[in-house]
Amino acid sequence: MNRILKIHPKDNVIVALRDLEKGELISFENQLFEMQEKIPAKHKFYTADLAKGSEVIMYGVLVGKVEFDVKKGSRMTTENLRHAADPYSYRGVQYTWQAPDVSKFKGRTFMGYHRPDGRVGTANYWLFIPTVFCENRNLDVIREAMHNELGYAVTDKYKQYTRLLREAYEKGESLDSDINLSPPVVHQNRIFKNVDGIKFLNHQGGCGGTRQDSAMLEKLLAAYADHPNVGGVTVLSLGCQHLQLGSFLDTIKERNPHFSKPIHVFEQQGSVSEEDLVKQAISTTFRGLIEINKQERQPASLDKLCVGVKCGGSDGFSGISANPAVGYFSDLLVALNGKILLAEFPELCGAEQELIDRAASKETAEKFIHLMGAYSEEAEKAGSGFHMNPSPGNIRDGLITDAIKSAGAAKKGGTSPVVDVLDYTEPATKPGLSLVCTPGNDVEATTGKAASGATLILFTTGLGTPTGNPVCPTIKLATNSKLAAKMKDIIDIDCGPIIDGAKTIEQMGEEIMEYCIKAASGEVIPKSVQLNQDDFIPWKRGVSL
Repeated sequence: MNRILKIHPKDNVIVALRDLEKGELISFENQLFEMQEKIPAKHKFYTADLAKGSEVIMYGVLVGKVEFDVKKGSRMTTENLRHAADPYSYRGVQYTWQAPDVSKFKGRTFMGYHRPDGRVGTANYWLFIPTVFCENRNLDVIREAMHNELGYAVTDKYKQYTRLLREAYEKGESLDSDINLSPPVVHQNRIFKNVDGIKFLNHQGGCGGTRQDSAMLEKLLAAYADHPNVGGVTVLSLGCQHLQLGSFLDTIKERNPHFSKPIHVFEQQGSVSEEDLVKQAISTTFRGLIEINKQERQPASLDKLCVGVKCGGSDGFSGISANPAVGYFSDLLVALNGKILLAEFPELCGAEQELIDRAASKETAEKFIHLMGAYSEEAEKAGSGFHMNPSPGNIRDGLITDAIKSAGAAKKGGTSPVVDVLDYTEPATKPGLSLVCTPGNDVEATTGKAASGATLILFTTGLGTPTGNPVCPTIKLATNSKLAAKMKDIIDIDCGPIIDGAKTIEQMGEEIMEYCIKAASGEVIPKSVQLNQDDFIPWKRGVSL
């Protein structure tokens, strides 16, 4: 089992795969490295003495410059390294791509929901949308009623736990005794077998703020109404808000002139009473559920898949295990003519030139350059910058600069050409790899990927995160086996065997493909779906890293 890894021949840092003790001697590539201090697993040590201002290379790109002289074998830290990244520009590179062998996946299908416009969903949801935050409480009431009565509620083990604590207290028993809980039961007694869930897009917008905020929210909500995983929609409106019903319906039609799924709208200020509004919304939706329940999964070729790739709670192993494995999956899907969405623009800082050189056209490259530049400029105007993206947890686990984090994060997109660049909420229409402008923030990013049409999301994590999405099944991949074992209630796939040397990146990428086919077919239910992790945060287009 290897204890260290040099990612790229040009690198002047090496990753510790296991803890390295101070004074320990490591032999590598005909060199001997003496550890000047303890190097925890996931962290890096310098391969040479470096003078103040020297460039540090990792993944073959500039990731920082040293703040003072450092010795060979010393640990990379936030004290001795500051973020740095190379400038980027369009260079007119003629990129050539060697697609992976996909012979074992040729002719494979998944069982999906075919929509009239030709797209195929991996799920069949009914969606509730409020045009304004004033309707959130009504949505909560409806959710409680419909989830419980129609079999979509997850059996709440914490209610059970609280009840047992209350009973122990009433009996005068100790509250410290171990209480074994029954595992949660998902979608028990579901009466609509072909409706995978009833989802609710509670949000804090639609009025107040700026008119631009409401306009952006309108595009986002229209994208969710039009999503291929959505079979029908119920819209609740107050009436006086900025985000008006008529404009919202027009935006849906502008996005998809062929939109034909059932959509029912209710405006509270025009109703007899709140009770009447809620009853009508429930009864009309119930009838709609009967109709979309008639839809059944049918075989679909893999080119109908649109998969968003995301990382969050990242660690020092993200860029060498789960992210490259997802990247190999991405290349497989692109070779099969499917769609891959890579987002998180603050986490592409330092990887820009490689992506620009892979652009399929000058227009695509220039759109990426424009969006990255404008985003970075806004962050700097606010007194921040992309260099401030890494979180304390990222840094503790070895991601010292944003360029290091970004170089590893970009691996999720694989190596195929960049066929398109999408601004926030723009739909993916071209087969291949598209870049989607979103923040790095986990939920804002997954919210944006679903808006661009992702029907599955692959979410890698080294520290663990419970993020999901209301309409897009989100699959969690652990970068290390320790996390997969500790947080097995939220992790679907363990990529730790790559670190241990038990599996190759290519083998893990193929396993991810097999899991995605099963998840797209409803044969396996990702943990985030089982736990109703329906996270939804609209981006107001302000500075968010």
